[in-house]
Amino acid sequence: MTWAADAEGNAPYIFQDPLTPNHLMGFEVDFAQELAKILNKTPKFVQNQWDGLIPGLYRGDYDLAINGLEITEDRKLSVNFSKPYYITYEQIVTLNSSPDYLTLLDLAGKKVGALKGSLAERILESEPSITTLTYEGEVNAFEDLKNGRIEATLVDAPIALYYASWNPDMKLTGEPIGKVLYGIALRTNDIQLTNEVNVAIQKLISNGKLREILERWNLWNPLMAEMTGDVSVSPIEKDKYEYYIKTQLKEISLEERMVRYLIFLPSIAQAAIVTLQISVLSMLLAIIVGLIVVVIRLYAPFPFSSLAMIYVEFVRGTPLLIQLFFIFYALPSIGIMLSPYIAAILGLGLNYAAYEAENYRAGFNSVPRGQMEAALALGLNRKQALRYIILPQATRIVLPPVTNDFISLLKDSSLVSVITLVELTKLYNQLAAAYFDYIGTGILIAIVYLLLGLPFVKISKNLENNLSKNKRFINKTK
Repeated sequence: MTWAADAEGNAPYIFQDPLTPNHLMGFEVDFAQELAKILNKTPKFVQNQWDGLIPGLYRGDYDLAINGLEITEDRKLSVNFSKPYYITYEQIVTLNSSPDYLTLLDLAGKKVGALKGSLAERILESEPSITTLTYEGEVNAFEDLKNGRIEATLVDAPIALYYASWNPDMKLTGEPIGKVLYGIALRTNDIQLTNEVNVAIQKLISNGKLREILERWNLWNPLMAEMTGDVSVSPIEKDKYEYYIKTQLKEISLEERMVRYLIFLPSIAQAAIVTLQISVLSMLLAIIVGLIVVVIRLYAPFPFSSLAMIYVEFVRGTPLLIQLFFIFYALPSIGIMLSPYIAAILGLGLNYAAYEAENYRAGFNSVPRGQMEAALALGLNRKQALRYIILPQATRIVLPPVTNDFISLLKDSSLVSVITLVELTKLYNQLAAAYFDYIGTGILIAIVYLLLGLPFVKISKNLENNLSKNKRFINKTK
């Protein structure tokens, strides 16, 4: 049973265990495991951006999206929703030093944050007097609240409970707003699976397992009691909620922080390998394709030269993020299904190929035209002249900008997180959001990026020096 969610700053839904970062926990993790048991399947988790969960569903990357997805009328047009497995409401969160905002009307003229694409965002945007700022994750909204960039944030009650209720700088204020129903999203043509999931959810309600999960995470509420008809008093301890709060309230010494960073290292190493692999393979593709494109542009007849120029200008004139989305989410609609790894390499490689082509064009044009004419006069054909005369001279000229482009590509690889890959930047967001440690974790990740790039800078300098020595030797022999 493949299911997807976004583990970035997503307590109590799915998040890294504060004491064991490699272990994912959350009430939806427990829910998915119990759901898989009833369906007699093995659960398999797939990481994806929250706002990319539905597109990934239709790519076929997973069968279920379970991540606090609110059942709304417009979403029902795109996916099948299971019956609700949780009901909650929206909660206003503000600073302790701020006045109590009891209703949405009290937020008139204020800057208020909300998760992008959430019901909270829609509620705020329905009030024109409120300035709504949207965020990739609620944690980012809380950071902006703490830094004074916004006056309040509107979030689902579980988020408020886990990120603000224990924080001495923040408070929950006002009455519950709206009614939020969470459902599992499935493809519209998965009718049988939808029915099986609904039966499984009902079994979890009937056997009390769903309530047990919610009680342990301190998420059982009167709305759930009303939906399930279970109004009894439960003896179940809120152990998982207390575990989370304890880890957040605990004062971390410098020694414990260093130990935590050491615990991060295996995950960082794995993400660094993904980043390096994607970057190197993408750059190789960019170098090869860029060389082909520039040769066609400079030496091929019309219309091939014009097509090469159009490719360069189109790729350079459109955002890399849009190109990645197109390759990963749009191509499957015409039968081209690429894995996230291949899509990342293809997207980055073809994008940077356009920039490499321009670097090479500058290098080719810097070689005096007489070099080509002399080569042809000596009996070489055009292909031989390019290979033995023009290309070696152009290579020495374009090597520094190519190295710079590789460093840029290494950093731009952070964008591949939107197509389900977890690389260094995505891991940083997950760890920083889980531990509220943006500075220390950020420095650690920045050092890794630096260490990844330095060897290639050194290799480039050595190549430049060798080429310069060869040039001086040739000049001396003349």
